[in-house]
Amino acid sequence: MIDYILSLVYLVYFGLLLVVFHIFQLIAFTIFGRNAQQKVVFVLNFFITYGWYITGTTVKFTQLFELPTGRSIIFVTNHQSTFDIPAIYWFLRKHQPIFVSKIELAKGIPSISYNLRKSKAALIDRKDGKQAVSEILRLSKYIGENNYSAVIFPEGTRSRTGEMKPFAAGGINALLKKAPNALVVPIAIKGNNKFDPKGGLFPLVSFSKLSWTVLEPIEPKGKTGEEIANLAHEAIRLVMEV
Repeated sequence: MIDYILSLVYLVYFGLLLVVFHIFQLIAFTIFGRNAQQKVVFVLNFFITYGWYITGTTVKFTQLFELPTGRSIIFVTNHQSTFDIPAIYWFLRKHQPIFVSKIELAKGIPSISYNLRKSKAALIDRKDGKQAVSEILRLSKYIGENNYSAVIFPEGTRSRTGEMKPFAAGGINALLKKAPNALVVPIAIKGNNKFDPKGGLFPLVSFSKLSWTVLEPIEPKGKTGEEIANLAHEAIRLVMEV
């Protein structure tokens, strides 16, 4: 009963955020451009992330290593829930993260769809391999030219059980193709599969413990995409098993 009540309160809050910040994004982008719109997105994700406290849920972000700000970064992370994303946006905002996302999310969702289109995210059709690679290569070139960062979930789909799936190397290879000097940084996400076990956002499980841990960077030079994927997978797996 508590889960249903608190989830309802949070989802009303969440829905209002998406609608209000959709308007703010439109104004910011139209008048001031992409950089202003992205600052609005960072604030939106602050409110989404800390809004989880409404359900009694706690949020922990740990960064074990200092990361460069004048170099592109490819964040490689496991995938458990829709809620994996807001904390990455907020806590790593100085690295200007841009996501690799499925193309279906680019329409119909206030704030989120608009941001995916305006942030220059790689919107991939998982049924069309050629289109997916082309989009990731476009993002690779963009982050390489601007010292921005990309975020990819190489499992491809969410793990509802928390058990990690193998990491595909194709997307990592494509991101490094036109940003060869990018640093690869694993992120271990823990607890989101229990917070949103059904993947439908209702009911959320109250008093969950969510954590994001930024792990030791991987220098990609001299390594294949498969080696990088395996190193990132192993680093994240060790955190997940603690």
